[in-house]
Amino acid sequence: MSSSLVAYDDSDSEAETEKTEFPNSSGRQSSLLSSSVDQVQYFAPGSSRTKSTYEMHPTENTGSSGTSAVGEDPPKHYAQNNNTDLTSPYCMRSYSGHTVLCVSYKNYEQTSSFSTNSGNSVSRKRIHKDSTGAIKGVRPYIPKRLRQENSSMPERKEPDQRDSADYDVKLDVSGEQTSRKISELIRPYLGSKYKLTEVPKSLIFYMSKHSGPVNEIQWCPVREQSHMLLSASMDKTIKVWDAVDTGCCLRTYSYHSGAVRAAQWSSCGRRILSGGFDSVLHLTDVETGKQIFSSKNEFRISTLKFHPTESNIFICGGFSPEVKAWDIRTSKVLRVYKAAVQQTLDILFLPEGREFLTSTDAVSRDSADRTVIAWDFQSAAKISNQIFHERYTCPSLTLHPKDSVFVAQTNGNYMALFSAQRPYRINKKKRYEGHKVEGFAVGCEFSPDGTLLVTGSSDGKVFFYNYHTARIIRTLSAHKEACVSAIFHPVLPSLLATCSWAGEIKIWQ
Repeated sequence: MSSSLVAYDDSDSEAETEKTEFPNSSGRQSSLLSSSVDQVQYFAPGSSRTKSTYEMHPTENTGSSGTSAVGEDPPKHYAQNNNTDLTSPYCMRSYSGHTVLCVSYKNYEQTSSFSTNSGNSVSRKRIHKDSTGAIKGVRPYIPKRLRQENSSMPERKEPDQRDSADYDVKLDVSGEQTSRKISELIRPYLGSKYKLTEVPKSLIFYMSKHSGPVNEIQWCPVREQSHMLLSASMDKTIKVWDAVDTGCCLRTYSYHSGAVRAAQWSSCGRRILSGGFDSVLHLTDVETGKQIFSSKNEFRISTLKFHPTESNIFICGGFSPEVKAWDIRTSKVLRVYKAAVQQTLDILFLPEGREFLTSTDAVSRDSADRTVIAWDFQSAAKISNQIFHERYTCPSLTLHPKDSVFVAQTNGNYMALFSAQRPYRINKKKRYEGHKVEGFAVGCEFSPDGTLLVTGSSDGKVFFYNYHTARIIRTLSAHKEACVSAIFHPVLPSLLATCSWAGEIKIWQ
């Protein structure tokens, strides 16, 4: 007779049972009683609650009953989609009314089989023990009363354990050595002014480690460290790249449980602020990967920006009529800016940070009187909501580096030019059109010298416009899917980074 290891909960509920067949080494199958479940649930170390659930299908590494066969490797695409190491412990099943019995996948081995008196073949499991005699991978039984008492106290984490909501910061060997270096390609330009921007022609690097669409990219604002490129993706990760010398990924941060919609460098270049569809804000130390600031927001975040002069303050907006200003030092909300809208698409600070603009999704039948709203930062009062009157939303805004003007990308497949001074009048003589937006959050940006305006396009192309004449200078076939962002390097002339909805990042010169 073989004994089965089950850790029971004190719950009074009874689970319905069904027969599940497991193949043994002799090819015969035995019927074992198990709780009826429709999903195989994997758990992170140190967690007794489900954090992510992988739904099995009959065609995916299954036995005859549709459940994962003993001894098979877990599905490969599960590890790829969830950034999970295949050697990490998994729970074989979660039973209703029972505590989960966690067994390391590699320690759960099938050995010889034997026949019982009834003729059924039962597989024997080899149990591995540590130096203290405890069975590896099995959580000890804790009475319900003690669990209820411990639940009200903060849980202490062992050095080798972490909550399943936290993920690894992956660091390449080369990343630690090159993140704070000064690139030899950038060094000659540090002591001189930015030269005239030229349209890039050739592809330098092709970087495709993201498994989902890339929402945003940004060069490090510190000139000496501007070889680093930040990217935020729908695959729940943030990556830092050496996009000047090697094209390699230096670091990967996986703290978000949902798509990362926005990410920004701090002005010092040592921190990264991020937010996404998990409604969580994170401020991460680039070198150590530690969380300096972390807070749960009341809405999904689609945009955030640091204040241009106060480095400890940032503004975030998203799927809410509110826009919030946060102070990192106190982890509290400073001000709330309310408008009769459903979503904030982008935020743009005007020079000196006394005023800022928000683009929203408020569009009526004949006009969009609240599409672009100007705010007073200190008083949280609306300065104007009668800036853009055409019935198109504006997914992105950008400020000219020298002139007191800004550009709004519109879903009408053109970019509109506005004055950055009150009352923020539109320039009706200039319209930058020829590219396609078609519902994508396509970004736009001026070159550092202000002579060119570059934008992505839903057809995968990059368009270069002359700022003064609004004419198309050149187009670049950069990606097969929608190109959502194109940005010039702040130091190196004519160096351009682009990203696409296919998860690609390319560097052009």
